[in-house]
Amino acid sequence: MGLIGRALTSGALASAGQAAEGLSEVFVPNATRQLELGHEAYRSALEAAAEEYRHAGSSAFDSFVNGLNRLPRPLLALGTLGLFVYAMVDPIGFAERMTGLALVPEPLWWLLGAVVGFYFGARELHYLRRPPGSGALGGLLRRGRPARDDNPALADWAAGQGDG
Repeated sequence: MGLIGRALTSGALASAGQAAEGLSEVFVPNATRQLELGHEAYRSALEAAAEEYRHAGSSAFDSFVNGLNRLPRPLLALGTLGLFVYAMVDPIGFAERMTGLALVPEPLWWLLGAVVGFYFGARELHYLRRPPGSGALGGLLRRGRPARDDNPALADWAAGQGDG
């Protein structure tokens, strides 16, 4: 047991493990580190955006522009409902206006579709986009340390490390 005992207690085994880990990261990147870096990049982008708007003015003009930014979706929804009401109240006038819409050139319809699509698509992406690392590991990264209460094996390991 002399040679094996010395190898286990001298730290040679730990050094060999670290060397193997370093070698393996040459061929396959460390997924945990990639998630951490992605999370750090996301946090720094959020902090930069927050800093930009932290001292935003609250003048009458700012309030007016914020109000204008909130108008398109409700106006489109209520306008569409209004078209149905208009068709029932004045069918002849409605038919005349729909005939006018039929005369709009096709490239103009494509342009309208692109503008509306990009506007609503960008808003949808804004609300649906998830930060990198927002899955199971992302929760650990947000807390800054592993949740040891959720994982008994991790709690046992941490207790053995003197970090529990």
